[in-house]
Amino acid sequence: MFGRTVRVAAAASVLLGTAPAWSQSYRSFTLQSPDGVNISAQEWGNPNGKEIVFIHGYMQSHLSWSKQLRDPDLAGRFRMISYDLRGHGGSDKIMDPNLYNTGERFAHELNSVIAAASLQRPVLVGWSYGTRIIGDYLISYGDSKLAGLNFVGGVGNSDPKHFGSGMPLILKTAAEDLAQNIEATRAFLRACFEKQPTAEEFEVMFAFNMVVPPKIRGWLRRPANYEEALRAVAVPTLVTHGVEDRILGIGLGKYLVTTIPSAKGSFYDGIGHSPFWEDAPRFNRELIAFVSGIK
Repeated sequence: MFGRTVRVAAAASVLLGTAPAWSQSYRSFTLQSPDGVNISAQEWGNPNGKEIVFIHGYMQSHLSWSKQLRDPDLAGRFRMISYDLRGHGGSDKIMDPNLYNTGERFAHELNSVIAAASLQRPVLVGWSYGTRIIGDYLISYGDSKLAGLNFVGGVGNSDPKHFGSGMPLILKTAAEDLAQNIEATRAFLRACFEKQPTAEEFEVMFAFNMVVPPKIRGWLRRPANYEEALRAVAVPTLVTHGVEDRILGIGLGKYLVTTIPSAKGSFYDGIGHSPFWEDAPRFNRELIAFVSGIK
């Protein structure tokens, strides 16, 4: 058992670790959303650079973005903000369904992160459920205070014809029976990758997935009615999607490209639901080019 604990700790340091020497600046901070939820957030990189907010997915945490937050090229150029959604990671896990089942709550939470970090004109980078948070924000606030958007393995509607073979696993991850919950969570996490993480990386990912209580997982399910807001987007938008995505199929990536005005698509052959992890060098190059090119 002791040896396994050491391996998990080592893997955690590989994923993120403490304040990194490569980063020009790092700080962690806590903010409170308008409905009283404490949100754990972090700041990385160049304090004078263009601003990026990373928004993670269902059952994940800010650690999901470690290959971006650790990247010296990104850190040298950009001021990067990450945070844990309510019910996830280091943020509050208040057992009240009304705090999770409406998009307005998540929109106000993201707006509070932007305000707490004193961001002026950030680019929002959302993965999976995180792209739903972008949609929630657009419905409540529009895009006038944003510089750009990057939808990664994104959601635009609830049409099941676009769902991948792994989507049914999401329902199973809300099981109250511990053995069933563990089995479903492991299977879901595996389905998020075509190119699988290492054993050490998977251990840490599984750990922060299991931090999210089953009831909260179930309360996160809600309709995805974003088309009107997506069609109104006026800022530069990049759609990043793995061709082999088994959670949100490639059809959703194509839908976003055709629905958002002037959106550009980047589709990754041989890659699944997590292109930012499975092919981090390409993802980081494209993110740098996208953000740097915004006027």
